Amino acid sequence: MKAVVIHETGGIDALSFEEVQRPEISGQEVLIRLNNSALNRRDIFVRKGQYPGVRFPAIPGSDGAGVIEAVGEDVKNYKVSQEVIINPAINWGSNPRFYNKDFSILGVPTDGTHAEFVKVPKENVYPKPNFLSWEEAAALPLAGLTAYRALFTRGNLQKGETVVIPGIGGGVATFLLQMAVASEAEVFVTSSDDKKIDQAVKMGAKAGINYKNRDWPKQLKKLTGGVDISIDTIGGETFSELINLAKPGSRIVTFGATAGPVPNLIMPLIFLKQLDILGTTMGTPEEFQQMLAFIDNHKITPIIDSTFRLRDIQEAHAHMEHGNLFGKIVLNIKG
Repeated sequence: MKAVVIHETGGIDALSFEEVQRPEISGQEVLIRLNNSALNRRDIFVRKGQYPGVRFPAIPGSDGAGVIEAVGEDVKNYKVSQEVIINPAINWGSNPRFYNKDFSILGVPTDGTHAEFVKVPKENVYPKPNFLSWEEAAALPLAGLTAYRALFTRGNLQKGETVVIPGIGGGVATFLLQMAVASEAEVFVTSSDDKKIDQAVKMGAKAGINYKNRDWPKQLKKLTGGVDISIDTIGGETFSELINLAKPGSRIVTFGATAGPVPNLIMPLIFLKQLDILGTTMGTPEEFQQMLAFIDNHKITPIIDSTFRLRDIQEAHAHMEHGNLFGKIVLNIKG
């Protein structure tokens, strides 16, 4: 089969499109012929050797949708030719608050979805939502699960609350926006690109502020009157500003730090405001099922930024690293 293989850490030249052996499945595994997969920031970190547990050679990729090619002898609830998507959170465990020591994400250390075929445990296979295209279905799993747990399980979002999503544009951020709007929250966004802010407003955001403006926190405070829940992937100085924006007794959920450590953190603001600072990553199988039900109930379709052929994986990585995205990057396996 054809697959993307990383043999060593490096730039986009480390991504090789080559012929590899098709996976062989055990009794409790499912072999899926992929129609589409998607790119995540995680794939960039894997390529650069910046992700825990990286081993090479490796086939990256966590998101995928396709048709079942074969099932193990212990798989009873799925059949050949069934249309499915993949939950990339493997071996979460029994504790809903935190994954166990055997937890991993599909696509390093196990071979992932940037290939014509992938094998996954039977419990990580779910029927493809009928109303989604193949491209949309492939874009959903990792970002959709991450957004759902952050917003509802950890953030406990309630109808009518004020939500801030800094740095709108990435896959998870667009899901956060769609889910919060569907929950009848008042959503505000930030970006360095006015076009992204305009697009977010068209999708239901109340307003947005360009953070190139030095007084963006003051502008956002004036617009919101204070924030009930912020979902942060940026860290750095932005995190400190979110603390300033937070209402007493409110929440900040974090699952990223692209701007690095938080400087000059004023601890009294956290405890005097009685703030909840909540970390999160990925989600449980139950949350994946709940996420699918939410998506189906509200007919939320993933936002696709762009589509590349699998053989053009280097161009796809370059596009993601450039950073001018709104939505998910999807890969066409065929062609």
